[in-house]
Amino acid sequence: MTDEHQTLALLLFSGFVAVTLAITTWVSRNRRGSAEEFYAGGRLFSPMENGFAIAGDYMSAASFLGVTGLIALFGYDGLLYVVGFLVAWLVVLFLVAELVRNCGRFTLADVVAARMRERPVRIAAGTSSVTVSVLYLVAQMVGAGSLVALLLGGTSETARAWTVIGVGALMVIYVSLGGMRATTWIQIVKAVLLLGGTIALTVLVLMRFHGDVDRLLLTAAERSGHGQAFLAPGLKYGGDWTARFDFISLGLALVLGTAGLPHILSRFYTVPTARAARRSVVWAVGLIGGFYLMTILLGFGAAAIVGPDAVRGSNAAGNTAVPLLALDLGGGAGSTGGTVLFAIVAAVAFATILAVVAGITLASSASVAHDLYASLRRRRGKPRSEVAVARVAAVGVGVVAIALGLLARDLNVAFLVGLAFAVAASANLPVLLYSLFWSRFTTRGAVWAVYGGLVPALVLVVLSPVVSGSPESLFPSVDFQYFPLQNPGLVSIPLGFLAGWLGTVTSAEVRDEARHAETEVRSLTGAGAA
Repeated sequence: MTDEHQTLALLLFSGFVAVTLAITTWVSRNRRGSAEEFYAGGRLFSPMENGFAIAGDYMSAASFLGVTGLIALFGYDGLLYVVGFLVAWLVVLFLVAELVRNCGRFTLADVVAARMRERPVRIAAGTSSVTVSVLYLVAQMVGAGSLVALLLGGTSETARAWTVIGVGALMVIYVSLGGMRATTWIQIVKAVLLLGGTIALTVLVLMRFHGDVDRLLLTAAERSGHGQAFLAPGLKYGGDWTARFDFISLGLALVLGTAGLPHILSRFYTVPTARAARRSVVWAVGLIGGFYLMTILLGFGAAAIVGPDAVRGSNAAGNTAVPLLALDLGGGAGSTGGTVLFAIVAAVAFATILAVVAGITLASSASVAHDLYASLRRRRGKPRSEVAVARVAAVGVGVVAIALGLLARDLNVAFLVGLAFAVAASANLPVLLYSLFWSRFTTRGAVWAVYGGLVPALVLVVLSPVVSGSPESLFPSVDFQYFPLQNPGLVSIPLGFLAGWLGTVTSAEVRDEARHAETEVRSLTGAGAA
């Protein structure tokens, strides 16, 4: 890219960083320092504000960069991510949002521990939440590295690595100083910027084809090199039965995983009532639905205007399709319009990454402090405050995410998020649904449900083509691939539910009817909710 691209994009990005750091600084001077303030922003946000924040939290680099790249490279099969990401919110709206807000205080473990023995449940749920958060963070780090590689001409691995480190450092600062209130406002600002940028690009794509969507799709098919097969199922997931099962596995993970994502669940605690939580989801669904409809047009637009070969040449996983599309729509390399539009899109993508990693880091540090530390600390002496531990945990989570982000830098960000969704659906969703709806559920069932989904999901990923055995793997030079699917959800999600059922029916624990009745009334009515 030209010096003008680099300078303008970096200036815009620096402006967003300056604004968000100002928000963080202002919030840090006006906060009360309580756990409720740090974890939940004082529960003072309106449904509309929280809806925009949820949308900002959910519309990640996987959506803006990864999904559009997959559509540009694989056509129809890339749409699976769009459908999965959007349909997942029906599960959240009807089964999770209101009940979680009524039953918990800050984390997933609060919901489960309401009727179980706290220590083992909190350790299990906290471990799972941190694992899911780190996997999700890795995808955002990879997206940041891909953007910088494009911005600097794709030649500087050192610059790419330092960008990942810089993003990690910023997210630690946001969380440590500002807590949930600063994170929420950063997400709201980012959601507005992302939706504005996406609308502008979509309008330009449609103008290029004079509003003729059919012409857009046919041109994309012609340039893809696959003809009409580009617009039909099977280009990525239809080669053989293994690919088809991978398709089913990914679909399950995407549809069921959102309801188990810690950073999404924690957003329901930032509003004052369960009704406000439900209205927040309605706002979020509207915003997210509109966004994903536009990403479909952007993906096919990138295929038609830039071409899959050019997209693949810039980044093999397709993560740079949208910035390349913006460059072309603005007038091409070297033009003023192309430079400006490319810079704006790159800056918006950076803003997307920063806002999402702040939310995920806050959720994971809350799990470490509120669940793991609170359960494992010794009773002797004066314990450190949860908020102080959460700030330290944010640093630790950031370091781990940076290291894994550098390792996985050549994988598609939407694909990496699919793995995080699979782990969330395998470990967090079973224990959450059983706790809310099954009166016989016991402590052993809760612990087994978490580990029975978490461990198989992680083991199957390690033994899959993602890690070894193929040129696209993390370790292409070795081969310990024994599981053929790239996404473990088809196997690990049923195992999580099965383990929870088995742990419950084999448990000698006497069911506490009173605690279950109390939890049921509280979840449905909000009586006694925090």
